[in-house]
Amino acid sequence: MKVGLMSFAHSHAASYARVLSRLSGVEVVAADPDHDRRPGETGGPALAADLGVDYVGDYPTLLARNPDAVIVCSENADHRRLVELAADAGVHVLCEKPIATTLTDADAMTAVCAAAGVQLMIAHPVRFAPAFATLRETVLSGSLGEVVSLVGTNNGRIPRGERAWFVDPIAAGGGALTDHLVHVLDLLDAVWPQARVRSVYAIANRLLHPESEVETAGLAALHLDLASTTSGGGPADRRLPVVIDASWSRPASYPTWGGLTLRVIGTGGISVCDPFAARVGGQLESMQNAAWIPYGPDLDALLLREFLAVAAGERPAAPDGVSGTRGLAVVLAAYESLRVGQPAAPRA
Repeated sequence: MKVGLMSFAHSHAASYARVLSRLSGVEVVAADPDHDRRPGETGGPALAADLGVDYVGDYPTLLARNPDAVIVCSENADHRRLVELAADAGVHVLCEKPIATTLTDADAMTAVCAAAGVQLMIAHPVRFAPAFATLRETVLSGSLGEVVSLVGTNNGRIPRGERAWFVDPIAAGGGALTDHLVHVLDLLDAVWPQARVRSVYAIANRLLHPESEVETAGLAALHLDLASTTSGGGPADRRLPVVIDASWSRPASYPTWGGLTLRVIGTGGISVCDPFAARVGGQLESMQNAAWIPYGPDLDALLLREFLAVAAGERPAAPDGVSGTRGLAVVLAAYESLRVGQPAAPRA
């Protein structure tokens, strides 16, 4: 199978290239023609050479190589353009999250892929973590009793330096809320796919990074409507309160990953998903800092194996474009809540 990497802008692009290069029967070709507009960041033919993958100068040339699938790793605001190019070429797509920066773009991406008969999958690796699979099974078995509330976190350090576009309000579409809410929202969607967020109240600030153009810490309180589902215990006419801390609140020396958790509280118990808990901690004298040595599964590898199965026609994409659009609608409602100072309703 031939897989194309469209852009090296996203920090996961290099990881994807390494994982795919290790897989038997997978050929990788990359294009990153816009790397010059990201000064100070690695990319282009130099990064492709470091990763040991084939490189072409532009996206039409990449698509002319007839890949079976592509992974879109551009800045968020450029997702639509690249997904449409891939769909027009009849190629299955894995797109980085969030799906887009506007609902108009997200709708167009889903529509063009459906019309072209290609799969559109959104890159949410934590959905495939064994720790999350355990939590989902526990919830759906009913062993927690009636689920009464949910608490999610997604904390990390502000993405500066190598990937500074994450703090560009145009290229990224927002700040910490854009970057971090969607991960937890996707986990909720995986447990309760028929449920819908009906209201969002959000607060945010830039206290830790006042020089930033975007919010760097945020908290969102949601009502998750279970009216259309009976999964997870309890009656089907309840609204679950959900609180999500989505912040770039870790110091610069902290690992990028590790702050994503989901806690499900029920009348019969509590279940916690902490996908990055499998690590060796301690203190590193050499770095004068805490040690963080992970030994758990490679979630990018689990995500890519699933996507390759989707591209091979073994099963439909999940999460798909519709799911990704639902998450984006909640994020945009959070920004509307910030604007008006009141709860806001995501687009139905």
